[in-house]
Amino acid sequence: MSTPAVEVQGLSYAIGAARILDGVSFLVEAGSYLSIVGPNGAGKSTLLKCLNRIITGAAGRILIQGRSLADYSQTDLAIQVGYVPQGGADDVPFSVYEFVMMGRYPHLSAFTSPTADDECRVAEALDLAGASSLANRDYGTLSGGEKQRVLIAAALAQDARILLLDEPTTFLDPRHQHDILRLLARLNRDSGVTILAVTHDLNAAALSSDRVLALRGGAVVFHGSPCALMDAAVLRRLYEQEFHFVSHPVNGCSLVVPEAVR
Repeated sequence: MSTPAVEVQGLSYAIGAARILDGVSFLVEAGSYLSIVGPNGAGKSTLLKCLNRIITGAAGRILIQGRSLADYSQTDLAIQVGYVPQGGADDVPFSVYEFVMMGRYPHLSAFTSPTADDECRVAEALDLAGASSLANRDYGTLSGGEKQRVLIAAALAQDARILLLDEPTTFLDPRHQHDILRLLARLNRDSGVTILAVTHDLNAAALSSDRVLALRGGAVVFHGSPCALMDAAVLRRLYEQEFHFVSHPVNGCSLVVPEAVR
C-alpha cells in the first residue's frame, strides 16, 4: 500500500477558549484531489495553515509523505508542500518571472544566482500554470485570475508534489473560475500533483474531486465521495438548510441549484 501524501490524526487547535479544530482525522492518497467544504468559521483555512505550519501549536499529529510534520525543516517542507493563499497579495514589487523564481528558494543556495536548471523549472511552472505570457508583467498589474495562475506557478516552481489552495476561485468571474479549475484538474491528472483545495462551491467540489472533507464547528461531519456529499440529509446537517438538486446533463452527477426567492 502506498504512503498517503497527507495524514491527519486527531488534530485540534484552539485560541483561548475558542476551539477552531476539534479532533480532525483524515488521509489523502498521493495523486488525489480533496476538496474541503463547510460553512464560514468551520476551520477550513486554519486546517490548511496547520498542514503548512503557518499555524503552530495544534494538538494531534500531521504526516506529510509518511513523515511527521515536526521532523521537517522549513526548506524540506517547502519542497513537498506548496501553498496558495486566499486572494493572493496586491503589493508585490516584482515582475511575474521574479515572483515565480522566488518559489525556487528551497533549492537555491545563499548568495548564489539561479542556475540554468532553476530558470528551466520556472519556465516549466509558468507554462503549466498557463502564465508564460505574463512573465514580463509587473505582478501588481494582473487581474485576479492572472494572479491566481501566477501564485500556482510559484508553488509549482517549488517542485512541490502537494498543493494547498485556500478558495482559489474566490472573487473570480465565471470564466476565470473555470480556467483555474481546469488548471488544477490538469495538474492533478497529468502531473500527479496531490491537491487539497478549500472551496465554498459545492458543485465545483462535486465535479473536480476524488474525495470531499466537510467541516462544521471545527469537526469532520463528512468524508467521502462527491456523489455521497450531494445528498439532502448530508448537506442539511452541514449547513442547516434545505437544498435542491438537478442532474448534470453529461455525467449525471447531482448538483445544487439555488432556491427561488421570488
